[in-house]
This record gives sequence, structure tokens and C-alpha cells, in this order.
Amino acid sequence: MSYLVLARKSRPQDFDQVVGQIPVVKTLQNSLIRERVAHAILFSGVRGVGKTTLARIMAKAINCEKGPAKNPCNSCPSCLEITAGSALDLYEIDGASNRGIQEIRELKEKIRFLPTSLKYKIIIIDEVHMLTTEAFNALLKTLEEPPKHVFFMFATTELHKIPITILSRCQRYELKRVSAPELSTHFQRLAQEEGVAIDPAALDLIVRESEGSVRDGLSLLDQVFSYGEATISIDDVIQVLGLVSRDIILKLTRALLEKDSASAFQALNETFSFGVDLKRFTNDLLAAFRTLILCRIEGCQELIDIPPQELALFHELAKNHSPQTIHMKLNLLMQGVEEMRYSSQPRLVLESSFLKIIQADEVVAVSSLLGKIDTLLQGKTLPKSTPSAPPVEVKKKQQSPDPTPQPHPETKPTPTPVTSLSKEQMPPPLIEEQPPLPEEESLPKQEENKSIPRPHQRDVRRDWPGFIEHVKDRKLWMAQDLQRADSTREVDGELQLRFSDPANCTLLRQKENVKLLTEFVLDFFQKDLRLHFITPDQREDEGTQNNDSPHKLRQRLANDPLVLMATEIFNGQIGDIRVGPRSR
Repeated sequence: MSYLVLARKSRPQDFDQVVGQIPVVKTLQNSLIRERVAHAILFSGVRGVGKTTLARIMAKAINCEKGPAKNPCNSCPSCLEITAGSALDLYEIDGASNRGIQEIRELKEKIRFLPTSLKYKIIIIDEVHMLTTEAFNALLKTLEEPPKHVFFMFATTELHKIPITILSRCQRYELKRVSAPELSTHFQRLAQEEGVAIDPAALDLIVRESEGSVRDGLSLLDQVFSYGEATISIDDVIQVLGLVSRDIILKLTRALLEKDSASAFQALNETFSFGVDLKRFTNDLLAAFRTLILCRIEGCQELIDIPPQELALFHELAKNHSPQTIHMKLNLLMQGVEEMRYSSQPRLVLESSFLKIIQADEVVAVSSLLGKIDTLLQGKTLPKSTPSAPPVEVKKKQQSPDPTPQPHPETKPTPTPVTSLSKEQMPPPLIEEQPPLPEEESLPKQEENKSIPRPHQRDVRRDWPGFIEHVKDRKLWMAQDLQRADSTREVDGELQLRFSDPANCTLLRQKENVKLLTEFVLDFFQKDLRLHFITPDQREDEGTQNNDSPHKLRQRLANDPLVLMATEIFNGQIGDIRVGPRSR
């Protein structure tokens, strides 16, 4: 059989047939016209965007007998030989299978001689990043000062693997992914040439699956042409490529957002019945949530690469949910997909993730919550759109019951007639003058303040995970070391940390780190706790014995006269006492 696949049949033979890559094509054409072609050219980019194709077109343009021109003529003997692949002076080498130093030595021997039929010898090395380090080193001198009759052209998909010494000797061209409109136009033209009618929705699906690669798209298109009849529908594409129907993806996305467990599990069961690859299915679902987020962000419409009718459905679904809610559910879905990839029960993990997403509540912005709190504190009523809440009444703490009856607010007290009274008949003053107290008695005792319970105290055993997060936000390495503790408990005012391996707490036991960790403990638990590290060697480190500074600072703040006066004036009590670096 002499059938050629579309990827080979439709390979461009001149610059005008190249799909996309307009800046690269224009630069190469100008270099040909002005005779400024570099002796070493490197094409880089993802698969199937035209790297090797451009190298072959450049080889024909350089050797064209009618040049220099923007395009090769494709009619002279040299162009025909290169197109047929029979040119003796064109060496096209696969870097993956000819990657050693011996192959490079043989190549250097070949380029020493003048070309036989063409004007120049062309060396094309595909996947050049596969060459060994020794092969690259052997090529350095020849690449820097090649013979005048030789041109090097390299192609690679992994530019970062090429040594910088090679990159500095080449003229680099970065090829980008081909845009969806250009791919769609190109595929539509090829379908017409093949005599096949294809639905726009089916063509959009093929373009989306090609991911900017012309060769991948042509392979999919060739596969669909072999399956379908004279007209290709979207169902044909879904059946051939093993894709999940967009209706199922949209149905599942809607179910996860609207908390419809039954619909979500039915859509998942339909997907499994088709035998679809889970990785492809989850990628489509993640892409659907990404589209919803982009629909809620102004100015991001051009980032959404889906058909217009499908985009309208996503816009309709996105406007019913806040961006925060969509983002939260996307994060939960990403976590579930990550767990699914390493699980022996992927479907069970995915179903569990769906339940977690469905049961997640709506997210309200923090600024909105703070605004509601301010409204409550100012005595204003909440707007009707917010859920009703019981009224909050703030009362000042009563000092002591007053035995004197108060008059009714609506009745005015009867004025008492003023009469003259003798000195003996005068009532005693409301506040008796008392002699000033001694200076040491005017200040409260520190021992009494130590026993005052704090309203924000936490339990070590119950709130230890929260303390780890508190430390992680401030010192990541310290939180990681604390997680290695075998056990933690509070005993007689001490926070005992037990480590089976002394190496796990070496940094924590240093004096400056013990002081910082003590500040974190005091700030979080709001208790006067001292650190005590317990290890098999039972050695007391210097930090646990000299960590009084945070405790003393905390005690001085609690017993400061201004603090005590403020609590007495406002009839309050001391809450949190923070001595950590952030509080300062």
C-alpha cells in the first residue's frame, strides 16, 4: 500500500504553507534575501509545530538554483532532490540513535569534502539534546568555525538540556504552539481537499485535543477520516478518540456546584462505562472549573478556548456562584485528583472527593464578614439578603446592685424643698476621704495576677495541630522539626517534648531557637509554659534552663500599672498577651 498519512502528505514545501510561526518565517525569509543566513540555526519548541519542516525548507532555499528568494522554487534539481530525500549532500541525523562521539567524528570527516551535487552541505540533527556531553564537546570547534560550504540546523523539544556552549554558537528560533483558529482553518481546508465534511463542533474538539501541535491534530484527523463516512459528527470524534462527552462534563460540573450528589455519581458512572482513561477525564473536569473561574474574571475571555455555544453554557453556570466558591471546589478537586493518581482504588478516591466538594459550604469573602461585624457593632440592622441572626445585645458589666430605687423614666421626680440644716444634721459625704496607701500597697501583688485565668487559653493535647500551623506561618523549619516529636504533653507548667532521636531536636535546643519557640508557645497557648526536651540521652540543653526572658517579659506586661488601670477603668480582664516577633 502506498497510502501516505496526512502528516506526511500535507508537509509544507515552502514558507507560505507553514501554519503559524509568522515571526520565525519572516526572519528566515529576510535572512535569505539579504544573504545573512547563520551557519548554525537551532529550532526549539513543542512537538509537531514545524521544527524539522523549517530546517528542510531552509535547506532547499539555500541550495535553490533560482535563489536568493523568499521561497524555494521546488522545480530545480536541487529542490527536487531534497524534497525526494535523495540529496547526497543533505545529512539528516536522528540525535537519539546517533548520540555518541564516534558518530560526530564520522560526521566531521564527511563535511571536510566539498559538496557533490548541491551548492552547500546541510547537516540537520533532530532531537539534538540527546547527544552525549562528549559528542557536544567534539562538535564545539567545528560549530564555531565551520567550513564555508556547510550549514548546521538543529531541532529540539528540550532546549534546557543543550549546553550553553552550543547555544552561544547558534542562532535560536523559538517556535510557539499554533493557535486554535489557525489550526481550525488548516484542518478545514485539508478536510475539503479529502472530500470529507466535518461538523464545526467536531472540528473544535479535534483542535482542542491537538493542544497546538499540527502533527498531533493531523494524526487525529486521519484517524477520524478512517472511521467516519462522508460527514463527521462530534459523536464520531468522541467514539474514535475515547473522549468524554462535553455534556457529561458539564453535567458533572453543574452537579458539583449545585450539591447534587445523585447527578454527580450518575455522570461518573457513565464515564466509567465508556472505559475512559481517568487521567484524561479528570483533566477535562479540571479544565471545566478553570473555564468557570475565567468566566468570572474580567478581561480573561480570550484565554478560554472552547466553542461559543459551550462558552455560553459556562457563563450561565458561573454567574450563579461566587469566584471564591468555584476556586475552593477547584482546589478540593485538584487534591482529590492528586490522591487518585497514587491510590489502588482510584474510583473510590474520586467519589470521596466528589462528596467532599458537594458538602463544602459556600465561601463568603472575609471583607464581607468584617463588614457585617462592623454593622452589628454599630447597632445597625443587617440587610435583608443576609441570613437572619439573633439580635446581639452588648451590656456593660454591672458593678454592684444599687439599693436605691430608680424613678420611672416617664415620671419626673418631685423636687425636694431645700432647707437649712445644721452641721450635725448634714448627711455623710458619698465618698469618704481616705489616707493615701503606701507605695508598695498601691500596686497589686504579682502572685494574685498569676492565678487569673485567661479567656483564650488553649489545651496542649487538643490544640497541638493548630500550634504547628501557627509556627509554620512564622518558621517553616521549626514546624517541621516539631512534627518529628513522638509525644507532647503539659505537666506542672512545662511543655514536655519527647524525641526518640536527639538529632531531630538539635536545632530546636539551641539557645536562640528555644527563646523564639517559647515566645510562640506563650502567644498561642496563653499559658506560662516552659519548654522541656526529653531525649534518650537525657541531656539538659542550655536553652531550656535559660529561657526566662519571654516569661519575664510576659509577666511584666501583665502587671504593668497602665494595663491594670485600663482593666479597672473599663471593668475588663486581660485576654491575649503576645511577646512574639510579630507583636513587636
